[in-house]
Amino acid sequence: MKKIFFLFFFSLLFLFLFNKNIPAIECEVGINLSGRSREELQEIKNKCEEKLSQLAKQRNTLASEISYIDTQIYLTNLKVAETENKIEKTEKEIELLNERIEGLDESLNTLSKLLLKKIVADYKNKRISLLSIFLEADRIDDLVNRIKYIKTTRENNQKLIIQVQNAKINFEEQKKLREEKKVELDNLKALLAKQKTELLTQQNAKRKLLADTKNSEAVYQRIMAQARAQLASFISYVRSRGGATILSNQTSCDNWGCYYNQRDSQWGNFVINNSYDCNDGISTECSIAKVGCLVTSVAMYVSHLGYNITPLDIASNFDNFAANTALLKKGTLYAKGIAIKRIEISGPLSPEIVSNKPVIVGIKYGPYGTHFLLIKKYENGNYIMNDPFIENGKDKNFTDYYSLDSIFSVEIINI
Repeated sequence: MKKIFFLFFFSLLFLFLFNKNIPAIECEVGINLSGRSREELQEIKNKCEEKLSQLAKQRNTLASEISYIDTQIYLTNLKVAETENKIEKTEKEIELLNERIEGLDESLNTLSKLLLKKIVADYKNKRISLLSIFLEADRIDDLVNRIKYIKTTRENNQKLIIQVQNAKINFEEQKKLREEKKVELDNLKALLAKQKTELLTQQNAKRKLLADTKNSEAVYQRIMAQARAQLASFISYVRSRGGATILSNQTSCDNWGCYYNQRDSQWGNFVINNSYDCNDGISTECSIAKVGCLVTSVAMYVSHLGYNITPLDIASNFDNFAANTALLKKGTLYAKGIAIKRIEISGPLSPEIVSNKPVIVGIKYGPYGTHFLLIKKYENGNYIMNDPFIENGKDKNFTDYYSLDSIFSVEIINI
């Protein structure tokens, strides 16, 4: 029993004495990575991914949101450095292969020329009969030597043929490997470009977050409350209509402008502002298909004004959304350099309001949330709408789907 105790004691003592100065590898944003081994960098990356996963569950304050973005940026920088190292290594491998292929090419040419000479000489030897060799030999040892020479020459020619074949096989293998490395290099460069784009997006997200919130916790909480309320109401509406399944061939343009559907496969899966706070029970992505009814209605209105603007053009500009959410800002939006002004008008919807211009209306869909759509005109006692959610929702009678009393917001667009 004493032996076991002392063994345990000295094991602990050894760990204390020899490991106390070895720091645990953690994800510490801003830590200097120079001099780290590849294994250490990989472990730091793993730790950052773990930390990011934990922080994703704690994004309820401005400080935690900034910490989340900082960790994202740090992790992406690690990935960029890793990819750059792989690119450098692959480029060196291709350079080495080029040198090897060049050497093999020269060797193959030399062997081929030598083989050609040997084949010609061998062909000439084949024309000499055994009788001629016998008659021309002065002595028996001369005869034996001549026969041995011819035999050795032919054996050497066979070996040379094998050498040439092996050299050719090696040459082709090295060329194939080089092509594979070139493909690998192209893929790495594409990955690096994507990672650098992600890094820029994350850096801009932090800048925008601080600008939108003025680095104020109170402002941040107010924006988040508004975003949660509106996006949750959009999700509730979508869920009540059977979910945001993706549709095809929805876009239709004519003299009036374009009808767009938020679920169109051209943009339906695009995640607005890289936001993942829209849980519909299936996924958490704030996609245009799920929460893009207002974005799509604005795009339809702008198309009526003569501009080639799609929902994706609006959704892909993160400056159009509040903080790091999919909440579309009020006021002025931008797409393709065009300033799009959202102007809310007072009073209820009336035929006079839509007599010479469309309007965007927000509706309360009973107990099932809210939705935005575009009223094109008033005709024969009906408001004609373009609904961005329902399949082929162009030129539908508004009251066939919704109640006029459900309208809570009316706005127009100016360019």
